[in-house]
Amino acid sequence: MTNVKRADLVLSGGGVKGVGLVGAVVGLLDAGYQPQRVSGTSAGSIVGAIVAAAAHSGSMTGAQVKELALQLDYSKFLDPGPLERVPLVGPSLALLRGSGIYKGDYAHEWVRGQLADLGVATFGDLALDDDELPPEQRYRLVVTVADVTMGQLVRFPWDYRRVYGLDPDEQSVADAVRASMSIPFIFRPASLTSTSGLTSTLVDGGLLSNFPLDSLDRTDGKEPRWPSFGITLLPNLPDGNDRVIPALATLRRFGVPHLLEDVLTTMLVGRDQAYLSQPWVDARAIRVDSTDVGFLDFDITENEVEAQYLKGYGAAERFLAGWDWAEYVRRFR
Repeated sequence: MTNVKRADLVLSGGGVKGVGLVGAVVGLLDAGYQPQRVSGTSAGSIVGAIVAAAAHSGSMTGAQVKELALQLDYSKFLDPGPLERVPLVGPSLALLRGSGIYKGDYAHEWVRGQLADLGVATFGDLALDDDELPPEQRYRLVVTVADVTMGQLVRFPWDYRRVYGLDPDEQSVADAVRASMSIPFIFRPASLTSTSGLTSTLVDGGLLSNFPLDSLDRTDGKEPRWPSFGITLLPNLPDGNDRVIPALATLRRFGVPHLLEDVLTTMLVGRDQAYLSQPWVDARAIRVDSTDVGFLDFDITENEVEAQYLKGYGAAERFLAGWDWAEYVRRFR
């Protein structure tokens, strides 16, 4: 049996590409790593919630996590409302209203059900007794969300009390994940009402930070207790611009200037790309090649799912073959 090693995980967004995240996580588990905390955005929040809940329940073998995560039927993500079912007119109106073409109910209920089976409903179930962490961060899971009403990035459960006046222990984990995966114009936005009565519109956290690799780093200047590994599905720029926003490839046919494409892409991933270019960040990032699958390819086949899973698993294996924690600390910490 491989010796158990502790690690924190940061999982990027990526839509359907999230299958690659599962493979990389299982690769880490099979190598003896046990996640302590998980930070996720969009697809990363779905996978992260399962991993955090599995850790809470004590069910953390690679085979179990793979079985749980790969049960997700991506074709059922496409659940339009009654109006959106009207060909051409429905989706067009949904886009104009900004309400989203798909309800997102299937993903929401799937996450809720899987978490319930693992004994998790609210963030209180994922609380940690860890005096070395700030009180608001003592949870196994944190998900990144964009609050477009307040115009800011928020992290749940950390910001429930500070921003909304809500008790984080009482908030639904599945609701936070649903907010983090609300790709604008594709899925209906989520909403959250603060104690002051203001209702915020919440969308995909990838709008502001698709790969928040620094989210679990220590801020007290002390040496980290264990590694914080990032797993990213982001393509390498500039060659992968149209893989960040699939619609960009279509826009080119209409003569849309490349500058517009570049500006939109930079708005979405510029911060994360800049952060990834730092040596001390790049050294702990597992990059999964997911270029064969688009963010919104919800008609992905079982064979394609398996292929993306294996790419993630292989990426973790290659990363760990060259990983040296003591050397990383010596060089960068």
